[in-house]
Amino acid sequence: MAHLELKNLNKTYSSKVIPVKDISLTVDDNEFLTLLGPSGCGKSTTLRMIAGLEEPTRGKIILGNEDITFKKPGDRNMAMVFQSYALYPHMSVYENLASGLRLKKIPRTEIQKRVAEVAQILGLEELFQRKPGQLSGGQRQRVAVGRALVRNAQVYLLDEPLSNLDALLRERVRADLKQIFAGQKAPVVYVTHDQTEAMTLSTKVAVLNNGYIQQLDTPARIYNSPANLFVAGFVGSPQMNLLTLPCKNKSAMLGDFPISLPDIPTVPPQIILGIRPENVCIAQPGDTQTFTGRVFLVENLGMHNLVSVKVAGASQSQPLTIRALLPTDQNWNDQQITLTLQPQSIHWFDVASGDAVFCNQAVGVSS
Repeated sequence: MAHLELKNLNKTYSSKVIPVKDISLTVDDNEFLTLLGPSGCGKSTTLRMIAGLEEPTRGKIILGNEDITFKKPGDRNMAMVFQSYALYPHMSVYENLASGLRLKKIPRTEIQKRVAEVAQILGLEELFQRKPGQLSGGQRQRVAVGRALVRNAQVYLLDEPLSNLDALLRERVRADLKQIFAGQKAPVVYVTHDQTEAMTLSTKVAVLNNGYIQQLDTPARIYNSPANLFVAGFVGSPQMNLLTLPCKNKSAMLGDFPISLPDIPTVPPQIILGIRPENVCIAQPGDTQTFTGRVFLVENLGMHNLVSVKVAGASQSQPLTIRALLPTDQNWNDQQITLTLQPQSIHWFDVASGDAVFCNQAVGVSS
């Protein structure tokens, strides 16, 4: 059983830049954790500290029951897949797969056995004699993953392994990775800025920003119950609508249209309403949370149109913009339409802190 734990992990550089601040999390066997966030949020630095390529300024890294915080990378029994593949150009596919095992003085028969097993999983048997320069991007990436798998490591680390692939190939290799690591029992830590990779591959996701974990949870809860404004705005495509609205009585005013607030003791002067475009629909008889606006932009996404609507109101100097995913079988251009917000899909956020309010959404937040 492998159990990876980070305890209050910090990294500070001499320039006083702090890319990682008090990161604490655990990854168990059969778990696939993705560190997700924008460039500079601290995800790759965290991965490099786990691998031993950088030393933390403060905090601990525990593997099993052993403190490995300052162990050398070669003594950690971890396997890493890099963004650049890092294959030896002068070696064949077979030699690249076997190179790490040979350095560890593994017996030849054991090397042959492990390489054959991994090659079968990844479909590399017919490529054994080729050099990396003779392979496609997807094939090179599978060789890089295979070189990690033959290690039988306690932990697998992947640093944006799909970022060099084109969109179609990335989709295929992503599906391959999901199947490959579903059969591995060891913990997997994966770094990406691509939310699609995080949502499709992971059993849990840590969303990072400015060195802090903003939310640590399952992909479903990250998407359906964002802990704060950053998570709400970063995860989801098209992006969640986030509107700062004035409050009146027990409603938030979307233009001149009241949107009911949950039952709360004190109504704030303003609140931020969040709702995803797929949860904004054409109003039907009997709908409650409705409003009217004029379409000013239609973007065809294939299965749906992303429709941008301006909503005017006496209490606001400029119209608000809200986007909805609507059917493609109608012409929405410059139409006056009445929309409804699905009540169960509305999110509320505090204006000052940005935290989710009125619900049990704030799971795994670091402040």
